[in-house]
Amino acid sequence: MSQVLRLKKSNCQNCYKCIRHCPVKAIRFSGGQAHIIDEECILCGTCFVVCPQNAKEIVDDREAIKVMLQDDAPVYVSMAPSFVANYNVGIESIDEAVRKLGFAGAEETAIGATIVKREYDKMVDAGDEECMISSCCHAVNLLIQKHYPDLLNRLIDIASPMQAHALDIKRRHPDAKVVFIGPCVAKKDEALQYDDIVDGTLTFEDLSRWLEDEGIELTRSMKFRNDSKTRIFPTSGGILKSMEKRNPDVKYLVVDGVENCMAALEDIRKGGDGKLFIEMSACAGSCMNGPVMEKYNSHPVAEYMAIAQYAGMEDFPVEQPDLNQIRKGFEVIKMDSIKPPEREIQATLRRMGKYTPADELNCGTCGYETCRDKAIAVIQGKAEIGMCLPYMRNKAEDMSNIMFDSTPNGIIVVNERMEIQQINPAACKILNVRMPSDVKGEQVVTLLEPKPFIDAMEGGRQIFLCLYLAEYDRYVEETVLYDKKYGMLFCLLRDVSDEARERARKEEIRLQTTDIADKVVDKQMRIVQEIASLLGETAAETKIALTKLKESISDE
Repeated sequence: MSQVLRLKKSNCQNCYKCIRHCPVKAIRFSGGQAHIIDEECILCGTCFVVCPQNAKEIVDDREAIKVMLQDDAPVYVSMAPSFVANYNVGIESIDEAVRKLGFAGAEETAIGATIVKREYDKMVDAGDEECMISSCCHAVNLLIQKHYPDLLNRLIDIASPMQAHALDIKRRHPDAKVVFIGPCVAKKDEALQYDDIVDGTLTFEDLSRWLEDEGIELTRSMKFRNDSKTRIFPTSGGILKSMEKRNPDVKYLVVDGVENCMAALEDIRKGGDGKLFIEMSACAGSCMNGPVMEKYNSHPVAEYMAIAQYAGMEDFPVEQPDLNQIRKGFEVIKMDSIKPPEREIQATLRRMGKYTPADELNCGTCGYETCRDKAIAVIQGKAEIGMCLPYMRNKAEDMSNIMFDSTPNGIIVVNERMEIQQINPAACKILNVRMPSDVKGEQVVTLLEPKPFIDAMEGGRQIFLCLYLAEYDRYVEETVLYDKKYGMLFCLLRDVSDEARERARKEEIRLQTTDIADKVVDKQMRIVQEIASLLGETAAETKIALTKLKESISDE
């Protein structure tokens, strides 16, 4: 399945949008990167559609098909019926364009839909089954095979329209190969699973790029034919609209969107069925709203009308094959994930900071409906603890508070109106504030001179001052910073009172030492002069030496 949908790792930005929208949570996160869990993915394409960074990509098979076209065997296109809404042209225009690319021609997948819906009618007429689920949508088939294997017997074992049409083309052209083109991601996987039926797949986007590269434009024409009833297939309820529904004992239900399909399957699992035929589609609005429809804005009414007006009232003239030729087997696809024991779930919840039920906010930011679901995903290796926004915010705030409260330097946060927003314990101690709440919201002038704050805000520069705060009997180094982006001023106060007082003490000692030196010099000069007079020598050299000693002490 990794051959179909993959991740461009460099673009994944840790936003968790894909997991929030993935209906079966088949995405795991590791190292801040999203990874698709192949064995759980149903290829609904939701992650591809919602990714804001274009980090998901569908594998493009154009090169492989170009190689296929170089062989002698003719290659036909089976065009999904939603092409009318995507291109707003008829099948004749598509046929003309793909022939220029080297294909033998293009036909409508709706021809295969006619074969399928006839078999559905036969099963409904027989009324042997209590509850029957259509198997046209491969994403729904994968959903049941992987996540509801106990309901696999409800899935009608008939080939999809894509497969039925490919088989019909190959019946008419035994050497032919068939390439399906449509708006679906899951069809690529279906073609790979049953590789002896469909030989290649392209999306509408792939075809559009190919035509653009070759400079081919579609002819704007649309010819109506009445024998084209199953062209309505890609609309919500399209299968039922094309069926005869002759058995009055059978009820009919249309369910589209994976979440709604899951709700219906849960209901069936509980016994809520009966004589019922359910048309299921993974896409809300069915195939006309497929994940690779080339539309930048949704126009559901216009798109529906384009398809509905193109559809006729009678069936395509197609030869109905033997039932055994279009039987399709479904097997259970086992998944490795096992629900962990309760003690592990509770331990993980505690690691996430969820100690009581009140702590479980179930905000869904991580992509999971509940904190408990997230804890299970963590244990299963699908999620990381850090995906919890409240947890990370609380952790960041706790670390910030520890630093804010523990630093020996005073911190004061002031807004542009010069109102105190925050003050830490160190600043309270320096400025003799009893508790932060006493000054929060007050003007900064109640604590400090506001001029440095004003200068920092108006000049957009850092202000540094050394001050003696007489009212607090403190010597401080004050640094004021302005953050224009957040409109806040930050004042850092470093209490240097002990250092200043130590310097003052040393200055006093120095002055005392200098004074003593002066007295010693004077006294020594008198003694030297007396000795010199007795010895008959001059005292000039001694005076110079003592004077230098005095100057040296004064410089200390």
